[in-house]
Amino acid sequence: MRILFVCLGNICRSVAAQHVFERLAAEAGVAVEADSAGLIGYHAGELADERMRHAASRRGYRLTHRSRPVEAADFERFDLIFGMDERNVEKLRRMAPTPEAAAKVKRMADCLTRHTADHIPDPYYDGPEAFDHVLDLLEDACAELVRRLQKDS
Repeated sequence: MRILFVCLGNICRSVAAQHVFERLAAEAGVAVEADSAGLIGYHAGELADERMRHAASRRGYRLTHRSRPVEAADFERFDLIFGMDERNVEKLRRMAPTPEAAAKVKRMADCLTRHTADHIPDPYYDGPEAFDHVLDLLEDACAELVRRLQKDS
């Protein structure tokens, strides 16, 4: 199973989702490949936003991924593609080369079980508490995604 997490710039939400998911999947013994990307290439090659790295490090995550834009080949390479908000999902579905590829695109918030939210909010323009909130949501959603993968295997 190969999973791609996507947000706008690949420096906050999607990179955090990738690392949270990788750790939870490894702890559960679920063999997966995960990556993350952004809808824009503005931050290509950069590490995650320093505020997200700081918030994640307090929880034991080390965000080492470097930002990259979504590529056409991602729709072939990945089995599931998770957008962090509705705009991400809509754009990904428009980018998909086929209806089958578009069907791979899902909303990350649809995996939430302990929190109520219709999207994973972008913390970029908010304070430190916003980054912690995003991590709370991602830990919830990624734990559920791991449970679903265990059930399906």
